[in-house]
Amino acid sequence: MPWFSILAIFFVVWFLSLFVTLPFGVKRVENPEAGQDHGAPEQHYMWQKAAIAFVIALILTFGLVYGLDSGLIDFRT
Repeated sequence: MPWFSILAIFFVVWFLSLFVTLPFGVKRVENPEAGQDHGAPEQHYMWQKAAIAFVIALILTFGLVYGLDSGLIDFRT
C-alpha cells in the first residue's frame, strides 16, 4: 500500500476520533461573565484530546492497513 494512502487513512481516522474525544471532560462555567456563552467549557484540554485522538487513530490505522494488506478486508470482491 502506498504511503500516501496510509497517510490519508490516518488523517481521516484522526479527524473522526478527534470528534469522538471532544465531549470528554467538559465542565461548564458555573457563573459565566456577561457576553460569555453559557455552554462554554472552563478548560477545553485540546492538546490532550488531540494526543488521545492521535493514539486512537494510530491503532486503528495500523489495524486497517494490516487488514487490507493481509486480505482480511477486501473491497475488490
